[in-house]
This record gives sequence, C-alpha cells and structure tokens, in this order.
Amino acid sequence: MTDKAPWRASAVLLILAGLSITGIGVYFVVVRPPLLPEDLRFLGTSAVDIAAGTPRLAAWLSNVFRVLGGYALATGLLTIALAATSYRRREPLAIAGAVAAGASGIGLMVFTNFAINSDFRWVLLALALLWVASLISVTLEARNSTPISMLERN
Repeated sequence: MTDKAPWRASAVLLILAGLSITGIGVYFVVVRPPLLPEDLRFLGTSAVDIAAGTPRLAAWLSNVFRVLGGYALATGLLTIALAATSYRRREPLAIAGAVAAGASGIGLMVFTNFAINSDFRWVLLALALLWVASLISVTLEARNSTPISMLERN
C-alpha cells in the first residue's frame, strides 16, 4: 500500500521532532555520563563524596539512563513512523496520540528540566517547540483544507 497523502509541514515538523527525540535516546544510551555537573550542583555535593558514600551509584545510574535512552529512542522512532503515515493523513487518533505523547514525553522533560534549572532546558524547549509547531500546523492545515483535498487523502 502506498501512502498518497501529501507531505505537509505538520508531518515534516513531527518527523524532525521524532529525530530529535531519537537523538536524545542515542545520547542517553551511548554518551551520557552517570552524573553531569548540573546533577552534582542540584544535589549540592561532589563526585568524590558520592563515590565515597555510594560507590555503586554510578553503575546503577548508567543502567537507568541506558533504559531511559532506549525508551526515548523507541519513542522517537515511533514518532517518525506516526508522522509519515496516519498523522500525515490527519487521522484524528494519530493527532490525539501526537498531542498526548508530546505532552507526556518531551513536554514533561522540558518542565522537569526547567524545575531543576538544567543546563539543557533551553535546548529541550527548542526541541519541544518542533512538536508544538507540528500540532499548530496540522490544525491550520485541517482548517484550510477544502472538501476536495479532504477526499483526496482517502
């Protein structure tokens, strides 16, 4: 089955958002250290103190972030697939899924990173705005479509 739905800005923006979430996932799986400088600032301690008091914490956190990264990677890949298929056709359930996934995924991540004053809060906000821009675009595209173009998508 070939998808004849046109490539609209909303789908392209959601694909870009999915790619950014995929990138976050890869970062967490491959690159992220167990504790960032911002983590130590938030905790009000040093890496030396943590290593002395809880020597296995770094290994534990590496596992936790690997799992979190895997979920972010999966979310990004599924977002790309959603954007390229049913979201692109403006199916209501796909749009609702994109709203819910964006709010509970990147939305919660941004909120939390602002709450802890993360060094990455502005970058994450910029990535979340891709998601928001996609949702605004899909709404505007639906409002501006004619009945003929609505029939063409089926």
